[in-house]
Amino acid sequence: MGIVVPLTLLLIVGAVASVVLLRRQAGMYTAASGLSGLDAEVEANRWVVRLGGSLAGLRPGADEAAAQALAEATGRHHTARGQLAAARTPAEYALARQTAVEGLQYVSAARSALGLASGPPGADAGAGADDPNEATARRLLGVDGRFGVTV
Repeated sequence: MGIVVPLTLLLIVGAVASVVLLRRQAGMYTAASGLSGLDAEVEANRWVVRLGGSLAGLRPGADEAAAQALAEATGRHHTARGQLAAARTPAEYALARQTAVEGLQYVSAARSALGLASGPPGADAGAGADDPNEATARRLLGVDGRFGVTV
């Protein structure tokens, strides 16, 4: 009976120490990327979907430069989708997001080669004030647990 109390205290201290250590490690991932895991996942998913939408309907025709750029963009889209599916940490989501942004840059190059407008604002940037989704998000206003759009 004399060993049970010290052993119990040792187990409790070990459990508390492991919880603290795990929380600190999770905090390091969040601090490194600036986004929580869920935020990073949403952000990466948004850029992968945006890349897929940008690829829809673009046909290079006989333009070899556009065909090559679209092939690269399609490859980045497939890679980003795979990275997104396998991602578990904010850093992995950031990698999927970066791959999708690279794909958007290839789409922009293909559109330029075809003589089309480069696309919506922010299509070839990482994320920024030019992003039309940010303006839309700022207009959403929570009211009594419901969301409404302000004008």
